[in-house]
Amino acid sequence: MTADAILEVRRLSKTFGGVRAVNDVSFSLGCGEIVGMIGPNGAGKTTLVNLMTGVLQPTSGIVLFDGIDVTRQKPHQAARRGLARTFQIVQPFPEMTVLENVAAAALFAAGAESVWAAREQAREHLEFVGIGKLATVLSRSLTLPDRKRLELAKGLAMRPRVLMLDEVNAGLNSGEIDAALDLIRRVSARGVTIIIVEHLMKVIFSLSDRVLVLHQGALISQGKPAEVAEDENVIRAYLGSRFAERHKGLLRHG
Repeated sequence: MTADAILEVRRLSKTFGGVRAVNDVSFSLGCGEIVGMIGPNGAGKTTLVNLMTGVLQPTSGIVLFDGIDVTRQKPHQAARRGLARTFQIVQPFPEMTVLENVAAAALFAAGAESVWAAREQAREHLEFVGIGKLATVLSRSLTLPDRKRLELAKGLAMRPRVLMLDEVNAGLNSGEIDAALDLIRRVSARGVTIIIVEHLMKVIFSLSDRVLVLHQGALISQGKPAEVAEDENVIRAYLGSRFAERHKGLLRHG
């Protein structure tokens, strides 16, 4: 494991029957990095996140977190270690209030000392993501943008050292996306390493320090956003020549 890496996957693979969903993938996450993960639908992005967080067990390969082999961990163990994630389809507990949803994460995932302490921590996280005024509202009544903010607050309540965001901007309009990006940058400023799975190139190329590209389960490219945008393998597999040319134009004109 490299000296500044907090999480590393080595030759990770996952096979479902005869289909190899993740194929011999290796990379590391540096402390405090924001790393984007892109690729076509079915490329293996969510499966890879599930392998890193214990939702799925790999067919082969290992996962190291802070130098410790955590390949066979369970999801609750990952959360307790500080390896948290959000979900593409947001499903809060509908009959619980917004505050209760976040307090549950603080109590059961982060090990808050008491229900009172969990509720106090939940209030802080709700204020941070901008929905503190909705603390007593039932989560089933939230709008999509507010459900996304609730999902982020739940992730923060786990006291993450690494936070994996799966399609956190899906369904949001342009203004809502800009607000979400500001939130993610503020989370990163707290020292949290972030890996974000995303289809919106505006998000990936404006936010990420580094980008990983998956195609048919394999990692076909990784590097700085500008480098990835010019990689011919990435252009053919995912971005397309029109995007690549537009991105080069933006780089030329600042």
